[in-house]
Amino acid sequence: MSTIFYIGIAMVAGLIATRLTKLVRLPNVTAYLLAGILIGPYVLNLLGEGTLDTLGIITEVALGFIAFSIGDEFKLSSLKTIGGSALIITLFESTGAVLFVMTITLLMGFDPAICIVLGALSASTAPAATLLIVRQYRASGPLTSMLLPVVAADDATGLIAYSVCISIATGIIHNQAFSFYTTIMLPLIHVLISLAAGAFIGLLLALTHRFFRSRGNRLSFILAAVFIGCAAAKYFELSSLLLCMAIGAFYVNLSDEAEKMLGFVDDWTYALFMLFFVISGAELNFETLPKVGLIGIVYVIARFAGKYFGAFLGGTLTKQPPVVRKNIGWALMPQAGVAIGMATMALSQLPPEYGRQIQTVILGATFIYEIAGPISAKTALKRAGEIEG
Repeated sequence: MSTIFYIGIAMVAGLIATRLTKLVRLPNVTAYLLAGILIGPYVLNLLGEGTLDTLGIITEVALGFIAFSIGDEFKLSSLKTIGGSALIITLFESTGAVLFVMTITLLMGFDPAICIVLGALSASTAPAATLLIVRQYRASGPLTSMLLPVVAADDATGLIAYSVCISIATGIIHNQAFSFYTTIMLPLIHVLISLAAGAFIGLLLALTHRFFRSRGNRLSFILAAVFIGCAAAKYFELSSLLLCMAIGAFYVNLSDEAEKMLGFVDDWTYALFMLFFVISGAELNFETLPKVGLIGIVYVIARFAGKYFGAFLGGTLTKQPPVVRKNIGWALMPQAGVAIGMATMALSQLPPEYGRQIQTVILGATFIYEIAGPISAKTALKRAGEIEG
């Protein structure tokens, strides 16, 4: 059968799953993931490993649009109200996860190089899951307003942490001397170039609205901008998440029509995001769970603890209302694509015996987080009184 047929199967499976999970009031994200697991290579094998490889472009583009949508949360008028607080909370919860995972695994005697990389990987969250839950339940309120920019900035801090820590881990494994330039400066330059490239494309996108005024033409330019952003990031080995997030952020600040157009983009990307989660579920190999072992269990618990207490402390220092302080940590539980992507990079950057263990831990943790995370995020928003149902 052709790839198009399997895309149709994935969409139908995802939609049917939402009818079943609705009976127990689970979020659609969880339904899509469970549908993917069911039709994936490890259960019914309707989507085999070869098919999943051909669907990789969907995942790549979906992550680009997820980042683009989150860039909308960086509108200057909103940032003036919560910007500083969001950055402080992000700093504390990201650092908390990194320190908790790194410190606890080191104290338990695991290999220092693996502990350092796992610590870095713990910083990122899953913006896609959070964004889809907010959209599904039309969540609004102080927790939602704080959560989205925190999740957006989270992946930036995660990418920076990984870039630094992978250099340190490589130095430990090969007994290399510490280099400030390669360990600190190069990762920061990589982040800045990604943001600058996205800003440039976002500026061009806003300028096109002066010459193209129909909704269809403007929507087409938005789609083209994200496609070009994803391609440029891949070609120049930049961060597609940061680049596309910068496109969205600059576009929403430079165009008066951006808010209206983003509503149309949301309608267009609904099916794309559904496919992304079904494919992600199909790629989750639960056979890795028994191989995770003690270090995997420690990673899952320590990461969540670090994020929860870090977010609570950051919320306390910035004098956030109780609904934010007590719930934002729970809403930051999901972890998926970004962490898996960085774990895959670790597999190529570290010796196989290190890379494989890190990848196994992250895949096992992702399986747990992708099922429990969306439920936790929904519960947190419901507890804060920002969604119904």
